[in-house]
Amino acid sequence: MTEPADWSRLRLHIVTGKGGTGKSTVAAALALGLASQGQQVLLCEVEGRQGIARMFDVDPLPYAERRIATGLRHDGLRPGAVHALHIDPESALLEYLSMYYKLGRAGRALDRFGVIEFATTIAPGVRDVLLTGKVFEAVQRNSRNKNATRYDAVVLDAPPTGRIAQFLNVNDELAGLAKVGPIRSQADTVMTLFRSPRTAVHLVTVLEEMPVQETADGIAELRSARLPVGAVIVNQVRPRDVSPADLDAAREDRLDDARIAADLRSAGIDPGAGLVEGLVSEARDHAERRALEDDQRAVVAELGRPTYELPRLAGGVDLGGLYELAAILKKEGLA
Repeated sequence: MTEPADWSRLRLHIVTGKGGTGKSTVAAALALGLASQGQQVLLCEVEGRQGIARMFDVDPLPYAERRIATGLRHDGLRPGAVHALHIDPESALLEYLSMYYKLGRAGRALDRFGVIEFATTIAPGVRDVLLTGKVFEAVQRNSRNKNATRYDAVVLDAPPTGRIAQFLNVNDELAGLAKVGPIRSQADTVMTLFRSPRTAVHLVTVLEEMPVQETADGIAELRSARLPVGAVIVNQVRPRDVSPADLDAAREDRLDDARIAADLRSAGIDPGAGLVEGLVSEARDHAERRALEDDQRAVVAELGRPTYELPRLAGGVDLGGLYELAAILKKEGLA
């Protein structure tokens, strides 16, 4: 759960986290949760993995916005929809050249010769400006964008925590590359959104030492770059359905083997063939794991950010699981 927080003013939710923490899953669940409030939501990805398509079981996404899901119906609200966009730097650069330099076919010719890939590889700051610029455009749409969907919220599945401040702080990335010109102007404009009250960077972690430490480091780097830190989402939390006394007993090898065997027999299960010993060993491992998680939960609490917890889904994450996580985020107030 979390301390009270009002996220209603946000237009841009940026989701980051150490690899393996499930940041893409959380981004998708957050988008579904916002859609369940009746909002039109754009879910963007920038890492080239087509993770959105896999999670929502749809065809690989082109460089075009596509409706992929409907939010949960709740409290009589008409659900909104989740649209998705896979942003790749080459397509973003072609669009940029078309918009600012009217290159059109000439831009596509550059693409065939590999010039665009070369440009975005040798100048990663330019690459990030192009990726973030497309996100900015989606957030800033208004009535003048007659043929484009206007979104109530945009959720960005961003790069991992170790690169998030560098990715978002496009001004510093361009410092040695572009002092003036359209691309520098675009970077400056993007930064006004990223540093505004309409944006928050949410960090996803699991209750393990390295991800929690990386989350703490990420918060410090974001604050140093004057980027707005949002919530901490603790993902893949194990059930807490064993009492502290039983956990202590399991960890200290004080479980009553005879009682466990009797309970198994009463349930019609033969306790032989090392079953009791195996169960006791698993109980000890679980108790030790829970103790480590509780230690890390205390560290997360000291980060001073609103915190939300999502359970580990026994069957893995499919579309039904995403809706389950979305409902939790909506109930807890993040979505």
